[in-house]
Amino acid sequence: MEDGAVEVRVERIGSWTSTRIAPVDIDNEPAAQVQAFAPLDSCLPITESRNGNFFSITSHMLSSGIGLQALLLPVAFTSLGWVWGIICLSLLFVWQLYTIWLLVDLHESTTGTRFSRYVHLATVAFGGKMGKLAAIFPTMYLSGGSCVMLIINGGGSLQLFYKTMCGGDPKGLTGAEWFLLFVCIAIFISLFFPNLNSLAWISLLGSLTAIAYCTILWTLSVSKGRPPQGVTYDPPQLSTSKLDRFRDIANALAVISLAFRGHNIILEIQGTLPTNTKVPLRRRMCTGVIASYILIALCHFPLAIAGYWAYGNLMPTSYKKGGILNAFEKFHIHDISKSLMGAIYMIIIIACLCTYQIYALPVLDNWERIYLSKKKMMMSCPKWVRMGLKVLFGGLTYLVSVAFPFLGSLAGFIGSITMPLTFAYPCFMWIAIKKPRPYTLVWCVNMGLGCLGMLMCTVLATATLWNLIADGLHANFFNP
Repeated sequence: MEDGAVEVRVERIGSWTSTRIAPVDIDNEPAAQVQAFAPLDSCLPITESRNGNFFSITSHMLSSGIGLQALLLPVAFTSLGWVWGIICLSLLFVWQLYTIWLLVDLHESTTGTRFSRYVHLATVAFGGKMGKLAAIFPTMYLSGGSCVMLIINGGGSLQLFYKTMCGGDPKGLTGAEWFLLFVCIAIFISLFFPNLNSLAWISLLGSLTAIAYCTILWTLSVSKGRPPQGVTYDPPQLSTSKLDRFRDIANALAVISLAFRGHNIILEIQGTLPTNTKVPLRRRMCTGVIASYILIALCHFPLAIAGYWAYGNLMPTSYKKGGILNAFEKFHIHDISKSLMGAIYMIIIIACLCTYQIYALPVLDNWERIYLSKKKMMMSCPKWVRMGLKVLFGGLTYLVSVAFPFLGSLAGFIGSITMPLTFAYPCFMWIAIKKPRPYTLVWCVNMGLGCLGMLMCTVLATATLWNLIADGLHANFFNP
């Protein structure tokens, strides 16, 4: 075979196709395997551009990893107290960081195949039917559902910004109209960014604003001092039985668990990195993970600890009207200027708009893959098709947000159902693909964490559902 020739191998796994190209050396020296991608990969939004770097992946992980769910962390401490609150927050942080490392390690196989989508990796690890059954709903919900929550929170923040800066206006926009305004801005932004790698600067803006509102809220809460009503740190005595106390603790663990997000797009973010035979992908990705999660820890831990110190058991505890933002509004609204409060709302709005772009891409990527497969095309979708899909996705998420504006009240229950994506599946997938010897230390650790993750998700889903039944669900359909 001549110098420079290559050997092309096409592997088909379920509905996914992976292509490997290995250069052949005439001197019989060890050949470096270089990953090429299935023809469709170069046409889809997530893997269309493979020019990612440390800056882009760190920005993506920060923007997707810090969300408004983090503002509920002090709520968990009201049920767990100081010691157990810090212990549980630390353990769950380390646990989810370990599962991220597993996903990063699984992204590129020993044969050179790259798995740039969570569902693809799940189908390889668990088989076609089982993988899709286990992964499609959680990944699509975490993408589409997160966008719906961003519309609800972003549209609500737009309304609060207007009321704060312009005063109450009885003839102002309705909640549905504020949601529509947010969606229109988000769709308009998305039209200028065709793929995940092109969103790097948007993700940077989203990460900076997310860090900003977390830092501003906990620093202002500490600097303004504790409310004059008197702050206590004893676990609430509202629980009349051990079962009620167990329910409170389980809901607190659910709040902490849901504050850590982004596992459903870790592989997608890693998929934007170029293949380099000299530096393994996992090494470059790990540097971004370490940098981003140091900053995430510097947001989450001070937010939880300072928020609980400032408000204690005065912290509002509901999913919809809970968290440090609502506590700050309740106790310090008269201590700060309108411009500062308006700035906080605007920072949250910008962060929601930026994060919307990242979480929408897995759904749009899947839709484009289906479209190209049906049309048997090996080229990127026409611009009008991409534009239509983005408008369609925005319209569907808007419809859901208007129809179910109380979705935040269900976040604990639905989030617990999708939690195996973060705490359990990576462990099982690592065992299925790496095939360590049974009953060795690494096998026992991953099997134990996977089973514990499934058990925890089942218990938390039961507890949050029980909480909904006991407290009632105030469903305001089509009335945001």
